[in-house]
Amino acid sequence: METPIFVKNDPWLQPFEEPIKGRISHYRNKLNYLNGIFGDLYQMAGGFDYYGLHPEGDTYRLREWAPNATQIFLIGDFSQWKCDDRYRFEKKDNGNWEIYIPKSVLKHGDLFKLHVFWEGGDGLRLPSHIQRVVQDDQTKIFSAQVWQPEEEFKWEDGDFKPQVNPLLIYEGHVGMSSEEEKVSSYTEFKNNVLPKIIKAGYTTIQLMAIQEHPYYGSFGYHVSNFFAVSSRFGTPEELKDLINEAHKNGIAVIMDIVHSHAVKNEVEGLGRFDGTVYQYFHDGGKGEHPAWDSKCFNYGKTEVLQFLLSNCRYWIEEFHFDGFRFDGVTSMLYVHHGLEYAFSSYADYYNGTEDMDAITYLTLANQLIHHINPNAITVAEDMSGMPGLADTIENGGLGFNYRLSMGVPDFWIKMIKEKSDEHWNVGQIFHELSQHRFGEKTVSYAESHDQALVGDKTIIFRLVDKEMYDKMNLASESLVIDRGLALHKMIRLATLSTAYGGYLNFMGNEFGHPEWIDFPREGNGWSHKYARRQWGLMENPDLKFKFLSNFDKAMIDKAKSGYLVNNEPCYGININEADQLMCFKRGGFYFIFNFSPTNSYTDYGIFTDAGKYKIVLSTDNPEFGGYGNVDESLTYFAHRMPYNQDQYQLKLYIPARTAFVMERIPPKRVH
Repeated sequence: METPIFVKNDPWLQPFEEPIKGRISHYRNKLNYLNGIFGDLYQMAGGFDYYGLHPEGDTYRLREWAPNATQIFLIGDFSQWKCDDRYRFEKKDNGNWEIYIPKSVLKHGDLFKLHVFWEGGDGLRLPSHIQRVVQDDQTKIFSAQVWQPEEEFKWEDGDFKPQVNPLLIYEGHVGMSSEEEKVSSYTEFKNNVLPKIIKAGYTTIQLMAIQEHPYYGSFGYHVSNFFAVSSRFGTPEELKDLINEAHKNGIAVIMDIVHSHAVKNEVEGLGRFDGTVYQYFHDGGKGEHPAWDSKCFNYGKTEVLQFLLSNCRYWIEEFHFDGFRFDGVTSMLYVHHGLEYAFSSYADYYNGTEDMDAITYLTLANQLIHHINPNAITVAEDMSGMPGLADTIENGGLGFNYRLSMGVPDFWIKMIKEKSDEHWNVGQIFHELSQHRFGEKTVSYAESHDQALVGDKTIIFRLVDKEMYDKMNLASESLVIDRGLALHKMIRLATLSTAYGGYLNFMGNEFGHPEWIDFPREGNGWSHKYARRQWGLMENPDLKFKFLSNFDKAMIDKAKSGYLVNNEPCYGININEADQLMCFKRGGFYFIFNFSPTNSYTDYGIFTDAGKYKIVLSTDNPEFGGYGNVDESLTYFAHRMPYNQDQYQLKLYIPARTAFVMERIPPKRVH
């Protein structure tokens, strides 16, 4: 095998070339093995058509894979919820079971379950590939539901293609998207939140908690039914309608997919589905996730690979999702799950702790997804920084389009918590934000849902704390609020303007949403008070939240048309730690940040190319809650340096706690 391209591009990887080649060989061998059985990955990933409940003429066909089962019965109202020989499955080859039920017996909307028997035991189960699961309001019990509406959903999204230059993600949770204290719906999200996202300028929505999960407060990360749309938020058709409407407005929709683990639940989920703990998961301790109280898939099993790959194909083809953000990738990559593990050198990635089966699954998934839709978006949630994760399979990578820059929000929290801003080191800030692996795109973000959950704090809450409650009205004066608004804008602009490929914002954080997210639970009296979004704060003209919203829109719009287009390299121009001044360049744009809380600078020299410049975005603009000290109407001329006629500089007034973006004005063409 030749040296992988991504290793050639990084000399520091050369000592680890053999284990990298071993990882690639493992993937290729598995791919050849699967192709020999199924023909190709796409055919293999049709498992959701073979298994599960499907109409077939005047009957419904239901198939299950349960190799340890001795008997399986279909139960429901038609059988008085008891085992009846008329509804007994027939055992087929390779651990498969099959039953045909007349449509006169099983109708749209009917509830049903499986009763699975094995040597020494039995239990109620929901079909593994079921596409609709509902919970009884009174008993809270989950059941499978026949879902076969008379009218098939009609898509109107044509040849939609995502906008990824740059990728601007709005991360949202349907259930908590309403201002009312309730669980919101797909339709309400389409009608009320989608227009806000369109207006804000984001190009992609990342939806959380779509796969069915028994506990609402898990944020959707303890999945029970991998092929079922969460019925808390509405019907499959209503989700399709939301995605269809987003596409019609030029916005992509990706799904937060959870293939890193599964909920332990047995009746609702896959736990002990056929009486064994090892059907879908590893046996023994390896099958238990030590931190998440969940089950770990056995990615070495062909049937498990088919289940998960089919899941990827299903969501793309059935719901027109434009890709996935894969959750918990770090946990999959290593047998230690990345828990309390410091990835301080390349040797930490190649020390025998890699989970080759899981890595191979992720590579196969990326290959399949991009075969189905070459324009699909895949994002890896990985905090370890494994090289090659977001490089192409052809280059020797795992095939993700992007990785999440998970260290960035942790860095900002550490800065805010541990240092007063007069001690913020701009050299450290620039290094942390601008370091990206060559050839691997990243999604940068200042905060996501993780920083908004109870037990943590959003950036704005850390900056202003209790003053948010009575000092955010226009009539109030507060130095704490002034500082918080200024730094909130600067932090987000610095994060976005150094991004290498993409940027993410969590729903509501763009306008400084107050407080944390706390889902209904026993400890808060099952209240929805904190599991909602207070859009009225942003829309109230008498409150300062609108300033942050206005700035975010201007920042996003300029990124789409200017400084993030084509991933221009990011060059540090003037990183002055003593002055707390940071200036860097991307293409024809210059970014100037003065993090000093007290020092404003007059006639501050910034090296530039020759030409004329204008300010295209300033955090000091009164529309964004600034003081208007930066004159955005001026044209700035770069002058030759007196001691070096080959260099030019701008002389700028740079107020304290202010950032602005300057663009070079193209010279007029002489005809």
